[in-house]
Amino acid sequence: MNEFLSLDYPTWWFLVIGATFTGYAILDGFDLGAGAIHLFLNKEESRRITLNAIGPVWDGNEVWLVIGGGALFAGFPKVYASVFSAFYIPFILFLVMLIFRAISIEFRSKEKMLWWRKFWDISYCISSILIALSLGIVLGNVMLGIRIDADGNFAGSPLDFLNLFSIMVGVTTLALFMMHGSIYLVMKTEKRLYTKLTIIVKNTTIFFAICVLLLSFYTLLYVPHLSTKIKHNPWMFFIPVTMVLAIANITRSVTKQKYRQAFLSSAVAISLLLIIIAVELYPNMVLSSMDPKYNLTVYNAASSQKSLGIMLIFAAIGVPLVAIYTIFVFWTFKGKVKLDDMSY
Repeated sequence: MNEFLSLDYPTWWFLVIGATFTGYAILDGFDLGAGAIHLFLNKEESRRITLNAIGPVWDGNEVWLVIGGGALFAGFPKVYASVFSAFYIPFILFLVMLIFRAISIEFRSKEKMLWWRKFWDISYCISSILIALSLGIVLGNVMLGIRIDADGNFAGSPLDFLNLFSIMVGVTTLALFMMHGSIYLVMKTEKRLYTKLTIIVKNTTIFFAICVLLLSFYTLLYVPHLSTKIKHNPWMFFIPVTMVLAIANITRSVTKQKYRQAFLSSAVAISLLLIIIAVELYPNMVLSSMDPKYNLTVYNAASSQKSLGIMLIFAAIGVPLVAIYTIFVFWTFKGKVKLDDMSY
């Protein structure tokens, strides 16, 4: 554990990348969740309101993805190359669906024909679901390990990413985002739509609870390397305990209709899930299923010390600025959604 706390340049960069991807998961997670439940809303007005609930923030939330991807490429180019080679299909699917989600949101309101709006509603929902699934599948494979050789090159087949564990992580990610997104929408709506969404929140919370329980049992039984550090460092046990308490508080807050607390607990649960993964992997970033000696770590896959030091200065300036901008946007557009002539 002293190794984790050494905070040299590679470790700092590992933390920066983890923080930016966590920010993306929390922020774009509720956007994707809102899209995934979009077709459960039948009325045109309801769909417009939920689109306008994320309208001012969804594209800004994706900035965190750009920062995270750029930081990964700059700080750990070998990891970037290996991961993108191994997951070419899910990443291409992810990028294509990002495009379709964006144009679905923007194109839907351009024409009033019913078939036009239904087409983009379906596109918006499917693209949001596939984005969440692809992110979860990639994360599951990173946790499980991929076939990389001594040179860090991917030596597997293009369909290696399709395995039971990664699919379970993908479905759990989708369930988490659906719950996260439905809670956000409840906070932004009122009247009949609010009532409808309270039912959806309860159903998605149950769906997530079932998924996370099944995934936890499967991980403990068949992927034991993902719990070794916490087992051998008892003081770290507070991380999974806090995560369980956060998830429990989601159900408690939803039952009491305290949706702001539920949303904060959901964000904490996302953060702690990613922290557990980071702690268990560190100092590894990509596990080799061929030989542990081929693992890509924060040290053997990092850019030069000078490069990391210079880029860390820019990150120390840029990331807080983006965080401040994000807070400003959410503060500006706080409150319930009202439709007007400028709405989607």
